[in-house]
Amino acid sequence: MNKFQLKLKLDGCTVLVVVALAAVFVNLNVYVGALSLNEPVSIIEKDAVLFEDEHVLASASPTQPQPLLVALTLIDNAASKGAVCLDGTPPGYHLDRGSGSGANSWLIQLEGGGWCNTIRNCVYRKTTRRGSSKFMEKQLPFTGILSNKPEENPDFFNWNRVKLRYCDGASFTGDSQNEAAQLNFRGQKIWSVAMEELMSKGMQNANQALLSGCSAGGLASILHCDEFRDLFPTTTTVKCLSDAGMFLDAIDVSGGHTLRNLYAGVVSLQEVQKNLPKTCINHLDPTSCFFPQNLVANVKTPMFLLNAAYDAWQLQASLAPPSADPHGLWNECKSNHAECNSSQIQFLQADFRNQMLNAVKDFSMSSENGLFINSCFAHCQSERQDTWFADDSPLLDNQAIALSVGDWYFNRRMVKAIDCAFPCDSTCHNLNFKEDISSTTLTYSQSAKLSITMLNLPSALLMPITCSSFIMWFRFVH
Repeated sequence: MNKFQLKLKLDGCTVLVVVALAAVFVNLNVYVGALSLNEPVSIIEKDAVLFEDEHVLASASPTQPQPLLVALTLIDNAASKGAVCLDGTPPGYHLDRGSGSGANSWLIQLEGGGWCNTIRNCVYRKTTRRGSSKFMEKQLPFTGILSNKPEENPDFFNWNRVKLRYCDGASFTGDSQNEAAQLNFRGQKIWSVAMEELMSKGMQNANQALLSGCSAGGLASILHCDEFRDLFPTTTTVKCLSDAGMFLDAIDVSGGHTLRNLYAGVVSLQEVQKNLPKTCINHLDPTSCFFPQNLVANVKTPMFLLNAAYDAWQLQASLAPPSADPHGLWNECKSNHAECNSSQIQFLQADFRNQMLNAVKDFSMSSENGLFINSCFAHCQSERQDTWFADDSPLLDNQAIALSVGDWYFNRRMVKAIDCAFPCDSTCHNLNFKEDISSTTLTYSQSAKLSITMLNLPSALLMPITCSSFIMWFRFVH
């Protein structure tokens, strides 16, 4: 074998190694972004993939009925009105038409997916479905509160149900741009154009409407709730639901303010202050007015807050991120709440759960508002079927989340359900993260619901050794 042939062998090994490692890191980026805490791009930029990517988390097992798949519709005239995603592509939504008694009822679900607070994070984000409609799925499964099956979604199954995609990085509130980085921060315009589009599709005739959202979308449903109410005549019943949207201005485990620092970047970069409620801006700084604890009591429209008292995303990304826990003292607790020691539980009880309960105290005084705060380590419970309405769903006052929200919306009863402190609730579907070198699995405390297995990392890492061994063998025999 001559030198040219040997070079081909070496290059072939190098290509295999590069391809294999690239596949590993692509999979890590796509599937476990929320756990790749040492990535240079902010963890919060990758917030939702394990926590709130409902079209992964909620996918039915082969033995369960497959969910309805709903096609993506792009708002083609949005660009002419300046309403574009981070990369300049048009925004989009998924609509499944209502029928029968729900033909004139509308449910709008605002997608979540974190925020981007720096030019670098936003440039990264526009290469994903969270910043560009070029990368959005052409179809999404409708599960949980979006399901079209009465046995899965008893009160809203036959409504017009809409999933509005999230591609601006500021909970549909930004209004600026960065020409140098070719970034468009047009969340507020996306909101406005999407509402115009849906009104033209029949929502203007609604006799009932519900604005909902999960995580960053849950924050958006709070921020836009009164705007949504103003779209309709007073004869239309309009309410709002925020799922996992109560992001707290909490002190992290190092005594810092991780989430406040992030929000400050979002508000400044995207000029969010233009669209924040005047009732808040008049007496607080703009960053404080991006925190729902300073907003919910002043929302005029009836609202329901659905939240886990030990929100799993906030534990991972706000309370104990790597920047606040460089020695990883919280790693086991974050991965599995059962591994939390007594001092960590005390921190979560006193410094987080109690703060959340204090944050909703004034809000809960209104008879029109509703609450479902369970003592679970969860995030986004309305979009996944197992937590929204199933045989083993989480319960408060012996009622599942779906029934509690329905009772509140239709005024069947007052719902102000606040759980006792951990560990009293045996109905929780707690998020646990189990990692080994070759796979990552997300499970729930009651039963395994999801398993995500990536390209076997050891085999990829062994490839250079294999190539090296081959070359050494070649040199030996020649």
